[in-house]
Amino acid sequence: MYFIKKEFVKTLEVKQSKFIAHLIPYDIYESTLKKLQKEHPKARHFVTAYRYLNEYNQVVEHSSDDGEPSGTSGKPSLMVLQGKELINIAVIVVRYFGGTKLGTGGLVRAYSDAVNLVVENAELLEYKKETSVIVVFDYSDVRLVDYECEKYDINLEEKLFDAKVEYKLQAPKESIDKFLLSLKRVVQVRQ
Repeated sequence: MYFIKKEFVKTLEVKQSKFIAHLIPYDIYESTLKKLQKEHPKARHFVTAYRYLNEYNQVVEHSSDDGEPSGTSGKPSLMVLQGKELINIAVIVVRYFGGTKLGTGGLVRAYSDAVNLVVENAELLEYKKETSVIVVFDYSDVRLVDYECEKYDINLEEKLFDAKVEYKLQAPKESIDKFLLSLKRVVQVRQ
């Protein structure tokens, strides 16, 4: 599975109709949709599709045709996201009608092509399920632990300074395992 960290935009023109595809991280879907609706007041449709993992590690999917004939736009857009194994991603296709009706087959092709175009030009990152761990260590080891966090690309979620230092870390399991192995004499894992 793959995800993105920033927005990507590509425009496809079919018989004078413009299809502006915005591929975005799912967590900014709502705000981006509102922003695009304000920026494009003359656009005819805002077709959407998204896929994300919920807290139970289940894939949640949704699509909307936004006034296009049923099944001609949202579903084909979602099928591209599924086919490319994209997760935690949304796509919003802003359509400006060019005066020529495309028909149901033409709409399916146009929306699929627009989403494929933006996906092909996006910087896709491999998705790895992340895990969290809390480590405890001495103040004298803060710089070493910070260095190892950076080295293994581990996100530092929380810091607590008390009698000892406590970090809550999040990263893919492989990174956490390598980090713990390299610092086995320095850090203790808190349960």
